[in-house]
Amino acid sequence: MAKKKKRKKGSPPPGGGALLLRALLFATATGLALLFLLVALVSLNVFGPLPSEAELAAIENEEATLVFAEDGTLIGKLFAEDRTNIRYEDLPQHLIDALVSTEDARFFEHQGVDGTSYVRVLLRTILGGDRSGGGGSTISQQIIKNLYGRERHGPLTVPVNKIKEALVAQRLERVYDKRGVLVLYLNSVPFGENLYGIESAARRFFGRSTTRLGVEEAAVLVGMLKANTAYNPRLHPDRARERRNTVLGLMEKHGHLSAREADSLQALPLKLRYTGLDAYDAYGYFVARVEREAGTLLREAARTAAAKGARKGARGKAVGPDPPIPDLRKDGLRIHTTLDPALQHLAVAAARTHLARMQPRLDAELKASKARAAWERSKAGKGDRTRKADVRAPRELYDHDGVRVDTISVGDSLWHYHRLLNAAVLMMEPATGNVRAWVGGGHHRYLPYDLVEARRSIASAIKPVIYAAALEAGRSPCMYLSNAPRIYSAYDDWSPRNFNGDTTGGEVALWAALAQSMNLPTVDLYFQLDKDSLRDMVRALGIPGVQVQHPSVCLGSSDLSLLDMVPVYAAFAARGQRPRPRLITRITDAEGKVLYEAPRPRGHRALTPGTADAMNALLRRAVDQGTGTALRTRYGVAGAVAGKTGTSQDQRDAWFFGYTPGLVVGTWVGARDPAVHFRGALGTGSQLALPIAGQVFHGIEAGAGPRKRYMRPFTAPDSARYALDCPPRHDPGWLERLFEGRPKDPTDSTARPGLLRRIFGRREEDP
Repeated sequence: MAKKKKRKKGSPPPGGGALLLRALLFATATGLALLFLLVALVSLNVFGPLPSEAELAAIENEEATLVFAEDGTLIGKLFAEDRTNIRYEDLPQHLIDALVSTEDARFFEHQGVDGTSYVRVLLRTILGGDRSGGGGSTISQQIIKNLYGRERHGPLTVPVNKIKEALVAQRLERVYDKRGVLVLYLNSVPFGENLYGIESAARRFFGRSTTRLGVEEAAVLVGMLKANTAYNPRLHPDRARERRNTVLGLMEKHGHLSAREADSLQALPLKLRYTGLDAYDAYGYFVARVEREAGTLLREAARTAAAKGARKGARGKAVGPDPPIPDLRKDGLRIHTTLDPALQHLAVAAARTHLARMQPRLDAELKASKARAAWERSKAGKGDRTRKADVRAPRELYDHDGVRVDTISVGDSLWHYHRLLNAAVLMMEPATGNVRAWVGGGHHRYLPYDLVEARRSIASAIKPVIYAAALEAGRSPCMYLSNAPRIYSAYDDWSPRNFNGDTTGGEVALWAALAQSMNLPTVDLYFQLDKDSLRDMVRALGIPGVQVQHPSVCLGSSDLSLLDMVPVYAAFAARGQRPRPRLITRITDAEGKVLYEAPRPRGHRALTPGTADAMNALLRRAVDQGTGTALRTRYGVAGAVAGKTGTSQDQRDAWFFGYTPGLVVGTWVGARDPAVHFRGALGTGSQLALPIAGQVFHGIEAGAGPRKRYMRPFTAPDSARYALDCPPRHDPGWLERLFEGRPKDPTDSTARPGLLRRIFGRREEDP
């Protein structure tokens, strides 16, 4: 009997190899069966419905609305997602080469799913542990992931989502050709920072359109697709440059670059021209107002279209459904505005420079008066967060030098904004009403309340309206007004005073009273005017909410805004035609179809050309010889400019309105809380508001183009010339006082006028 061979320890049993093979085949077959079963279940919508081909064909990416200045400069975006869609024709070939080389090398060979990539992922990534080989998803599959996201299905989450993406990717490529797939991908891919699509990314990181991207710039953006935060070139420039060079290397590998070209491009430094949201900060208040007006205009256009459709239907004509109102934040509209970027930047720079100079002076006054302690006491017991004064943390703050980070308490932060000086600037073209600059405050994202529209005590800036009513009623610039202090018993013993303390009495020429912004002569003029005439002037100039019954109206007791008053001064500049402020000239859809076209500007006749010419002459005197002389002496403005200052009670609000026939510049300065203010001359209109306009006019005169456009001379026909060469003051002698007479209180009907008045009547209309 043959001896049985002894099996070595650790060696497989006889037939073990075949058994192992059978087990492997069985496992593979089982795995494939389960995979096919899972594919079938997914395709039967067991794990949720899959988008149909019809739904895929109807894909429309949300797109940001773009806001443009008059010269075509992009000044803002309105969006739910920051995206600007582009066409295939806008894609440079090197961008397509970079994308395909990096994300899907066999893109032009497969039909949505690349089996070769799956084998590579299985062998190299899963079995070999090499993570550098990529994930195996094609561009079409990435589109599905970007558009529809991924759902959770417990332990089957990864395979189910991969199968869904593969099935829908194949449907996608039956709907779109390869060019369409590329456009869909590049318009939908996220780049971080709430940024979607290649066009928005190109403008954000390189300040240019996709069509103008260089090869190395395209490689940076394609490199971000692997991890948009990790390879963000602003946050991580070294990583972004390394990733860019990887993309350039892949382009060389796939024959889109020569070795020499790749080496040359990889040696370049990373150069950005980052234009994030802060690039539009200078226009923030204006763009916010444009969004509101655009919404109103589009709704009105829709109502007009619906009304036309209804009329056609009534006549028996076929009428389709009313067109939907476009969504400003999703439909990619193009809004063209009247803004002049050069003037806008002049205004922003002037406001910041001036406030940075004045804020320390105000802070010194507030510190001396212990204003913060009083403010904190006023907040105590009201649940205000200022009580948490000991909680300090790094916080972003806006001040006149920009945005900074400081370690402060909540109370410090609240006080910081409470004592902060603010400025608003509005510039308008008198002939058209086109708004050329709009600065509603220091920083729209930190201080969103728009101070161009804020109504504050208008002070002496209202006086030209009173004087215009007088001129319209036939008064002369050389008529004399009383400068004597009076008590008005019919108005609770109201006793106004001149701002500068002038108590010299006598009489002042009308032109001089306005040039020097004198209160007492202005009140005298008020009582000589028919109130209906004054009310008509206020209405004709379109000033809202002004009541003329109380004489304090002539000293500016009404609350008005720059938006209310700039058109008033524009009416003077436009020889009596009051323009309507206009911000938007045209709105189109993304394809250029016009949705709104602004009508031709039309002014409203508010006062006669002769009265307007006279007002221009008077207000030019205010700049040349009156409260606005700093425009000449301090800022060197040489051109013909008219203007008026305004200072409210206790220096709470400072105003200045300066204008030429080509431009009105209105400025306001103050704190958001009127309780915070200067306590002396630094808070006057000439010291606090005029300097901003002075810097603007100086900047305009420095440029040949702006100077020619906006610093136009005043013109008036010979018949409208007014002689202003009468003496500014007149002191009537005893004989004139005897015959002329002036009551202590013009509202007192029992007061006796002078002898001549009793015999012949007044030389001017009785009050």
